[in-house]
This record gives sequence, structure tokens and C-alpha cells, in this order.
Amino acid sequence: RNFAKIIDAFANIPMTKEEKVQVGVVGEIYVKYSPLGNNNLESFLVSEGAEVTMPGLMDFCLYCVYDNIKDYELYRKGNRAFYTLTKIAYRYLLKKQREIIEIYEEDGRFRAPGYFEHTVELISEYIGLGCKMGEGWLLPAEMVELADAGIKNIICTQPFGCLPNHICGKGMMKPIKDANPDVNIVAIDYDASASRVNQENRIKLMLSNARDNMAGAKAAGKAKAEKKSDSSGKKTVTA
Repeated sequence: RNFAKIIDAFANIPMTKEEKVQVGVVGEIYVKYSPLGNNNLESFLVSEGAEVTMPGLMDFCLYCVYDNIKDYELYRKGNRAFYTLTKIAYRYLLKKQREIIEIYEEDGRFRAPGYFEHTVELISEYIGLGCKMGEGWLLPAEMVELADAGIKNIICTQPFGCLPNHICGKGMMKPIKDANPDVNIVAIDYDASASRVNQENRIKLMLSNARDNMAGAKAAGKAKAEKKSDSSGKKTVTA
């Protein structure tokens, strides 16, 4: 009941029907969500005419629980009783996530988040699930999940000098781009000594490329539609 009320509350916010560049934001858990940590990144993207998408916190909670399961299965870390309890907690959280997604889908006004199990399947061909330092495999998994949902422009936020984030975030960008050539990913370092102007200029360049890609895709789609219309209008004359 509360889920449905929350969706109704958001649906009542006035909205303009205009096409915008969609940008996904991933990265280290604090820098991704905190305006203090990322220099008000979300507000800046909105001011630049972008539509912002962030993976939900539920995925991170599931990731933390799932890692304890993989610790036992891969490394025999912990004991059998804790492993069993962790699996029960994991199934409970998956059930709650399914309930949320089903309400999204029944309502139909907003894009539903992805299933965590599907996210695990998407990333398994890129990186091992035992790689869990920091945000670990979840960080590239969120990039692949966004691309799978049609959000091709992604900002990876990372604290300066954070080794796990550089390995699992910036280090995974090339294999993800190789497998998804249309994905536009940029990594931005956030640190007290980093220049905000430099950060924003890099983001503006990414947005410029995104707008060019969107315009090119629209032009290609229009040309394809016109070609299809021309071919359907032709008549075949039989002698």
C-alpha cells in the first residue's frame, strides 16, 4: 500500500513531455548519492538538460548480503549456520524487490528498476563474483544494467585514489565499451583538491557527445522510416 502511495505522489508532480539525454550515475556508494560528495552532480546534470537515473539502494543492500553467500561458497568463509541465515535474508530481500517492481509494472507510469538476479547474470561474463572490494562487481554491473535498460550515457563517480573503485569502475570501462560500442562512459574523480570546473567541463563534453549520438540516432531512424514508407508505396506492374 505504501509503495502505491509513493508512486502516486511522484506521478502528481507536474511533468513536461520532452526528450532529454538520459544519464546514469554509478560509483562509490557515498560519492554516488551524496550531493556533498559529488558537488551536487544531479542538480548540475538537470541544469544541463539531462534526465538523471541512479540505481537504487536496494541493489547495494542485496549485494552486501549476496557477498556473504559467495564468501562461503567460494572461500568457505564463515560457518554453515550463518550461510543458511544469509540465504534466508537474501530470499526475503529478493521477494521485497519483486513486490516493488511488480507495482511499478502494474502502474505503468514509471520505468521499473531491474531485478537483482538479472543484474548478476549480466555482469557474470565480465568479472568474477568473488571480486568484492569496495563496491566490487556491483559497480560495473550497474553500468551494464543501465546500458541494458537503454541508458547509454553513464558517469562513474569515484573518490580520488580509491584503488577498488579504480579497478572495478574505471578498469572495467574498456571491456564494457568493447561489448557495447554505443555506451558513453566517463569516470569523474571527486576529491577536496579536485577542480570543480574541470569536473563539470568533462561532464559537459560527455553530454555534448550524448546529444550528437541522440541526434544521429533520430536522423537514422527517420531515414529508415522514410525508406520503408517509399518501399511500401511502390506498385508492382506485371506484363
